Amino acid sequence: MSDRIGWFGILRLGLVQTALGAIIVLTTSTLNRVMVVELALPAMIPGALVGIHHVVQLLRPRLGYGSDMGGRRTPWIIGGMAVLALGGFTAAAATALMETQQGLGILLAALAFTAIGLGAGAAGTSLLVLLAKRVEEKRRGAAATAAWVMMIVGFIITAAVAGKLLDPFSLDRLVAVSGGVSLIAFCVAVAAVWGVEGTTPALADDTPKLPFRQALAQVWAEPVARRFTIFVFISMLSYSLQDLILEPFAGAIFGMTPGESTTLASVQHGGVLLGMLLVGFLSVRIGTLRQWTIGGCFASSIALLALALGGVVGESWPLRANVFFLGAANGAFAVSAIGSMMSLAGAGRASREGVRMGLWGAAQAIAFAVGGFLGTVASDAARAVLDSQIHAYAVVFAGEALLFIYSARLAAQAIVAADTVQVPLSTGEVLAHASES
Repeated sequence: MSDRIGWFGILRLGLVQTALGAIIVLTTSTLNRVMVVELALPAMIPGALVGIHHVVQLLRPRLGYGSDMGGRRTPWIIGGMAVLALGGFTAAAATALMETQQGLGILLAALAFTAIGLGAGAAGTSLLVLLAKRVEEKRRGAAATAAWVMMIVGFIITAAVAGKLLDPFSLDRLVAVSGGVSLIAFCVAVAAVWGVEGTTPALADDTPKLPFRQALAQVWAEPVARRFTIFVFISMLSYSLQDLILEPFAGAIFGMTPGESTTLASVQHGGVLLGMLLVGFLSVRIGTLRQWTIGGCFASSIALLALALGGVVGESWPLRANVFFLGAANGAFAVSAIGSMMSLAGAGRASREGVRMGLWGAAQAIAFAVGGFLGTVASDAARAVLDSQIHAYAVVFAGEALLFIYSARLAAQAIVAADTVQVPLSTGEVLAHASES
């Protein structure tokens, strides 16, 4: 039996992303609002909790190593989803507890968001490895698109349904809805992944089981894996830098109201979805994932330079069209980069796919964790030096554009054909080969 899966298998695995997104959207969006508005807590509390979720993602290489040693990904996906679901429900319960016992509630929430990070890291890393190993090369761009679009679908469906179920709002209702979403998401994920991996054997008894640090050192010694890690970090940093400054830019420079700038975010996300779908449909027929990634980086840099120019021009600039184009370029770059990640997961030393995918996932998590904050710091610093909001935003957007151009260069160097990758041998392996000859 072939170990490749078709479109039905890809869509089944995409349902795991839908389930993952359903839990994540409640914890990072709904609970955030409840803490700040209904409970009148400082915004830094939910911000710090979400930060914990990102920091825990640094364990992705270790989680991927665990699935490598077991030889199977399904137990890690199911186990990760179980931890994620438990963390999501506990986070809601902790939020309710904050009303009467604030300190204990915050402590419980910190533990819950740690579980959320661990669960998402374990399930997400192993899911990408399973997709990388089971989807044929020409379909990986489409598979990446399907997985991320289905995660966005999870965001949309959960936000819509949970929003209706939460009214009239009460903290007890919040806990009940969160528990229901977590349980349904876990069941959907189990049903979706069950049997897809097939009868892949566990790691053979004669396969060397190195300690994690040595396995990670082996992967870092691979030039392609190391270059791709740097590319992921720089490009995702570029991607996230405008997250917290785009809406303030629209309000300060273009006079948009809070409602108008919020709809601008939906315009950007619509562009992201279009860019992802374009790669999904066209990458099978036109170009390579490497070319789509490089093109997406260049297109993103053009869109950011246009934003810098638009701030100078003023309110006559077509801001919505510019932001939509930025979203489409970002979406095309992001999903083609993820497809390339899937292609390169198996490029190099055998039985290290999980470590590689985990390393790249950790680089992405770090970039997201610091990107938005650095964008605001850069904006404040530029404003202090230039004493002009318009020029400050222009400098920041132009800086992001340069980072995307550098990312395109890194992509050209890092994304290579999997069958051309040379694996560096350790000293012991060199000696072993010498003795055999």
